[in-house]
Amino acid sequence: MRLFVAIDFCDLKEELIGLQDRIDDSLARLNKTSSFHLTLKFLGKVSEDKAKDVVDRLKEVRFKPFSLSLDKIGVFPKEDYVRVVWVGAKPSEEVIELQNGVEEVLKEFGFKKDFNFHPHITLARVKSVNDRDGFAKNLQSIKVDIGEIEIKDFRLVKSTLTPKGPVYEDVEIFS
Repeated sequence: MRLFVAIDFCDLKEELIGLQDRIDDSLARLNKTSSFHLTLKFLGKVSEDKAKDVVDRLKEVRFKPFSLSLDKIGVFPKEDYVRVVWVGAKPSEEVIELQNGVEEVLKEFGFKKDFNFHPHITLARVKSVNDRDGFAKNLQSIKVDIGEIEIKDFRLVKSTLTPKGPVYEDVEIFS
């Protein structure tokens, strides 16, 4: 199974869809996401037995609820070659500590370490851009006005790839 560790943002779905709606899709061909999460660690393909061990290890992560704010729209990999549009989280010690805790308890499994953790929520995947300058201006004009959200848990999520996009299923919730 294909797994990742994430913070779920389903409570902000309406607000995040509102941000997506401000992206001018006449300037680019987009696949807008319908499930919103902040990935703490992508694990990739994991056997069922190993997944059970991953759950046991993730239970060891020290976690206290914290507040997180979303602050700006950005892109990956770079502005002149956009493949992903995201909304970023304001830098927060707590989210970085959580991500480090996940990395630490899972290091024995040999998953690749994420040295460039950048807390964000994907809004859309970009297939092509028709007007690069116009698209960049459109994204820069989008103001993120979502207040703080209380983060009460994190999850191990199974991702099943389908022709209509990925389908996500919580394997375990940690609070």
